[in-house]
Amino acid sequence: MKNKSNKITLLFVFFSILLAVISYGLSNNFHFTSQSQLLQYGFIKDLGFIICSGLFFKFILSRNDIRNNKMFEKMKTNNDEIRESNERYDIVAKATSDTIWDWKIQEDDFIWNKGIQGVFGYKKEDVGKTSKWWFDRIHPEDSIKMAMKLYSFIEQKTEKWQDEYRFKCADGTYKYVFDRGFLVKDDEGNAIRMIGAIQDVTKQKEEEQRLKLLETVITQTKDAVIITESEKSNRTIPKIVFVNPAFTEMTGYKPTDVIGKTPAIFMGKKSIKHEMESLGKALRGKEEFKFETLNHKKDGEEYWVNFSMIPITNQDGDHSHWISIQRDITEEKKQEKEKEQLIRELTQNNKDLKQFSYITSHNLRAPLSNLTGLLNLMEEIPIENAELKEIINGFSTSTHLLNETINDLVKVVIIKDNPSIQKEEVLIKDVFENVFNQLSFLISLHKPILKIELEKVTILNINKAYLESILLNLFTNAVKYRSPKRTLRIFVSSKEVGDEIVLVFKDNGIGIDLERNGDKIFGLYQRFHNYPDSKGLGLYLVKSQVESMGGSIQVESEVDKGTTFTITFKQIR
Repeated sequence: MKNKSNKITLLFVFFSILLAVISYGLSNNFHFTSQSQLLQYGFIKDLGFIICSGLFFKFILSRNDIRNNKMFEKMKTNNDEIRESNERYDIVAKATSDTIWDWKIQEDDFIWNKGIQGVFGYKKEDVGKTSKWWFDRIHPEDSIKMAMKLYSFIEQKTEKWQDEYRFKCADGTYKYVFDRGFLVKDDEGNAIRMIGAIQDVTKQKEEEQRLKLLETVITQTKDAVIITESEKSNRTIPKIVFVNPAFTEMTGYKPTDVIGKTPAIFMGKKSIKHEMESLGKALRGKEEFKFETLNHKKDGEEYWVNFSMIPITNQDGDHSHWISIQRDITEEKKQEKEKEQLIRELTQNNKDLKQFSYITSHNLRAPLSNLTGLLNLMEEIPIENAELKEIINGFSTSTHLLNETINDLVKVVIIKDNPSIQKEEVLIKDVFENVFNQLSFLISLHKPILKIELEKVTILNINKAYLESILLNLFTNAVKYRSPKRTLRIFVSSKEVGDEIVLVFKDNGIGIDLERNGDKIFGLYQRFHNYPDSKGLGLYLVKSQVESMGGSIQVESEVDKGTTFTITFKQIR
């Protein structure tokens, strides 16, 4: 404005001097005869000077007004454009879910739009106005890499920048973001400003990671994975669009051999017709289907597979593909046949063994009965020869032991041959009374300390003879394997626990080394102590009888401290 004033002043001075020169030149051409003529000329000259100066000044001012008007019009246009640009920026900022930022680099002045609140949860007063606030919220694992890329971009004065990193939310969690910026430079090419937009890509990143995991599973699984298209015509079997490496390993077919073809290429000629018909029905109904069939490899070798087909739908819910999982079960089929053959052999062996047991027991029990009778008669005959008497006593003991062994074996055979035994409602107290009556002599001889705690109303649906046999075996074992260091103590209890009856039989005998013998304690012909009359059948028979009645038995034992047997039966209601 000052320059324009100076310019107008100079023009006016120049014009005034010009008028003065012209007036002086005219006055020299006139000769004034009187003072009045001179005054008249001066008046006319001054009047002309004023009029000409005014007209000239008006001309200059008019030109200046024209220029000012053009300038004002241009400024108005620019302001309108700026206002429209700001309006468009606000509309875009509101329309997009991105967080827009504006960074004046030299002043380190940062401006964020409302996306910093809507996307990341920061309140307006919590948002910083410097780049430090921005960098402080970038994940520590990403900050150094991101800062190096950003400042390298600014130094190189490249126009466009983009990067991915994790940005901290107001609640302390992190979101994956995709950030891109545009660099603004001055006339000298210096970076003065940067404008960018942060996009939340957390869901996309999670989906990407999920797809990578799925891809890893599909490519690394040992099962063959086959993806086929949805049938778009009347074809029975759709075409293959993908196979994983395990498919090639299993069948010998490369992806190029099968893609674009149907799975019929590797289905064996001996494939089960019924299953193929069911497969066709499942395909038409777009239903999940599982079956076993016989396929063949590229070299013609046959193999059994467990085949699963699952329909896949797109986002619109339309059926788009089939995914099939093929597992080689050839070895399982082979083992299954071997198992069936083994079962047949074992069944036959069991039949032969049972027959042998019956024949043996029958053929032995008759002579044993005769021997027992003879020995009983000989007990009434006085024998003075001590040596002969000792021989007869030994023979009697052996005969008695053999008879017990055969009786136990017969019991085992009966249990194994008749898994479903006859049961009845039995009062536990009555069973114990019968057992004590049978053991009265043994109890009076060794005088153990007995502690019996039986619930009065405890009723079991069991085989009474089996329960008596179980208790007799446990009592006789407790007496047989008592400790010489202390008086034998036997504790027996029964209690109801939920819908179960629990019997506990505990003694303080010599115990059993469970670390050495725990896995064979209920085995057949297993002996844990060097006793001459030990047969190794008692505990085997106990377990067999318990399990035949639907119960279970556990043992706890410690050497030189005693043994505890816990027997559990289902309670009847």
